[in-house]
Amino acid sequence: MKEIKPVWITAVAFFIAIGLAGAAESDKKGCADHPVFPTRMSGYIIRDCETKDFDAFQFETGKREKNVVEGRRTKLIYWIQDRSKEPSALAIVRNYENAIKSVGGTVLFLEQNRWVNGKIVKDGKEIWAQAERGNGQIWLNIVEKAGMVQEIVANAEAFSNNIKATGHAAIYGIHFDTGKSVIKPESDAALAEIVKLLNGDANLKVNVVGHTDSVGGIESNMKLSQDRANAVVQALIGKHGIEANRLKAYGVGPLSPVASNDTEEGKAKNRRVELVKQ
Repeated sequence: MKEIKPVWITAVAFFIAIGLAGAAESDKKGCADHPVFPTRMSGYIIRDCETKDFDAFQFETGKREKNVVEGRRTKLIYWIQDRSKEPSALAIVRNYENAIKSVGGTVLFLEQNRWVNGKIVKDGKEIWAQAERGNGQIWLNIVEKAGMVQEIVANAEAFSNNIKATGHAAIYGIHFDTGKSVIKPESDAALAEIVKLLNGDANLKVNVVGHTDSVGGIESNMKLSQDRANAVVQALIGKHGIEANRLKAYGVGPLSPVASNDTEEGKAKNRRVELVKQ
């Protein structure tokens, strides 16, 4: 997977606490404080850490459904060496609450005896953080929100085979921002394969069909899917020279899912563009 560059906040120290300490010598090898929280509460060492360039974390909301955020995720587990000196749950939660607020972040959920989380917007980027306290430990999860870098894009041959076999082909390499219909630059590879498909069969005409997940109202999703299909058609005509009479745009919103919308993975599969043979 291609490297996703992290977004750091460097201008302002992000953690104001009632007892700060630098990294302890007994931190687990390879682990360090996250630059968003460059210091920690005194007496704690890092027992474990994990960073993934693209992952998801379920941020607590106090409700049945969690707030799932995707992007570069860092997990740190702090452990206090002397339990007799462990600060109260309220002290830990308040420290992270103040840390988020100190840089203009928004606290989204707080339970004073267990956890706090919030969101910081910096230079158009979102950073989400959640701190949870329990059993002499602090679990810290930070997600720098970002879309996945798609590395595997089906090619023209695969599209052609699918159309011959089923009459349609799903395209997952065309990307849009949430709720938008402007095609993102990382979609160029998938568009190029569609062009190759159409140039390889001069008689092929297709309906370009936009699909969405079920998040949001059905009317807005119907319009969004139509707008996205229109955007793909216009890109193929205007940028790649495909004849307009070979393409028609339609939007069906969430009406034709291929997976359950109850999971993030299912929603991702349902957000797609399909080529349907006319």
